Amino acid sequence: MNPLNSATVESAVELSASDEPEKQPETQAQESEPDRLLFKKSPRTCQLTGVRIRAIGAYVPLRVVTNGELEAQYGFEAGWIKKRTGILERRYAAEEEGTSDLAVKAARRMLAKSDVDPSDIDLVLVATFTPDFTCPSTACLVQEKLGLDAPAMDLQAACSGFMYALATGAQFVATGNSKLALVIGADVNSRIVQPDDQGTAPLFGDAAGAVLLERGTTEQGLVRYQLGADGAGGSLLDRPVGGTLRPLTPELVADGQHYLKMDGRNVFKWAIQVVTETIEQVLMQADVGVADVKLFVLHQANIRIIDHAMKVLQIPSEKVFNNLDRIGNTSAASIPVAMDEAFEQGRIEPGDLVLMCGFGAGLTWGTGLFRW
Repeated sequence: MNPLNSATVESAVELSASDEPEKQPETQAQESEPDRLLFKKSPRTCQLTGVRIRAIGAYVPLRVVTNGELEAQYGFEAGWIKKRTGILERRYAAEEEGTSDLAVKAARRMLAKSDVDPSDIDLVLVATFTPDFTCPSTACLVQEKLGLDAPAMDLQAACSGFMYALATGAQFVATGNSKLALVIGADVNSRIVQPDDQGTAPLFGDAAGAVLLERGTTEQGLVRYQLGADGAGGSLLDRPVGGTLRPLTPELVADGQHYLKMDGRNVFKWAIQVVTETIEQVLMQADVGVADVKLFVLHQANIRIIDHAMKVLQIPSEKVFNNLDRIGNTSAASIPVAMDEAFEQGRIEPGDLVLMCGFGAGLTWGTGLFRW
């Protein structure tokens, strides 16, 4: 595979950023470096084979929220959401539904499509940055609701969370320390975005996706993968208060500081570069070309990020799976929900190479070339 032309990448980044929405109010730290482009490149990739996905399932809430509904309710610019993101509608969890509820429903749908006895599941990993509670973990709630005899823990890597959890679960299975690992990506984003913020609220939806990992052949599993982080960009996408450094107070809540904040322009520029660089790195070190990959499943954040990255990498559109227009950005649930839909459509079959790529707050990214 030919290395990326850096000029081509930079051209795509600048072109993509040129029609970004007007910048939202920024913190003083962001204002000091408004055009900072963060991406710590890393040559390191890993391999983790001997693992297979035995079953997959997903759940999206029943409530459909259209662009028209948001435009009418909050006075958002007509047509802005579709033009800038490619999103037409998203799903919101019901008032009585928490992240654990969505995760459990995804897991049950997965189990219903398999011949797995739940009592054989011996590990539960839940990737989420919208947990039901600070403690106990959402994974423990899922474990109890499913009646499992298994250790359970959360992983927090925002929109990269599923890829981090997938690699973690694969480690347990590959080393023989888990026979059946339940890996879930789930988020209820509608509860952490400021409803009237046009720059963030329309992007996000709620969902959960689940996979079950077990031992496979030596050819199956993560043929090559990369997990990465750039904590220097943490303030570009964060929730400023609610942790131990800045605990919640009535005044901070009244000011909306507990909601998700995003420097949209710089996150957008970073995302295009990280996606192109990490995908190229993984394919190159796996000695695999675009033609060898059956399907590319990227985090469903913004259709323009996906389209520009695929153009730079010269990946034909028929090899890329998207459901962003109907689901929105579901964070850690994004990749497993898309994979479940692609699998149901017959676009993923045993032996296929599927490339998954997640990226988001942290800043974090995770890319995996998986042999099904």
